[in-house]
Amino acid sequence: MTILPIVTVPDPVLKQRATEVGTVDDALRRQMDNMLDTMYDAPGIGLAANQIGLLNRVLVMDLSERADEGEDVKRNPIYMVNPEIIFKSEEPSEMEEGCLSIPGQYALVQRPAIVRVKYLDYNGQGQEMEASGLLSHCVQHEIDHLDGVLFIDHLSKLKRDMIMKKLAKLQKGQQVL
Repeated sequence: MTILPIVTVPDPVLKQRATEVGTVDDALRRQMDNMLDTMYDAPGIGLAANQIGLLNRVLVMDLSERADEGEDVKRNPIYMVNPEIIFKSEEPSEMEEGCLSIPGQYALVQRPAIVRVKYLDYNGQGQEMEASGLLSHCVQHEIDHLDGVLFIDHLSKLKRDMIMKKLAKLQKGQQVL
């Protein structure tokens, strides 16, 4: 498979809404496989198509435990095509989130504690999933990407500006090296 470059802020593709996919075919499955390899390599637990510069409604996730060095990796990938949240609980949940497109930056984000998502799987079959805990936060975070929303958009302007200033300083520091 291919490891793809991950798009980072302020690239405008991250703020665009992705379009629905017509059919799940071999080309789309290759895209999902490449996205998964890219996510594992980063390493991350979720990746949306926007983050590799594509504007189709595709995301991948894997929240399985990472193996220690020398152990076999036990992977449990989740592929979602055209995901749509069809239920959100009123109960909130707050977790620290980060993003491969906003490297090294983290913040507490409040989201619905439980969501139900309908989507097409790797083979184009219709599925539904109810998610809570980390899975709920991850799937909402990745669907947000497909809608052109970043986790920092859920923060106050002050917190968002602080993160963007830190990131700009880090990016300048990396360019100087």
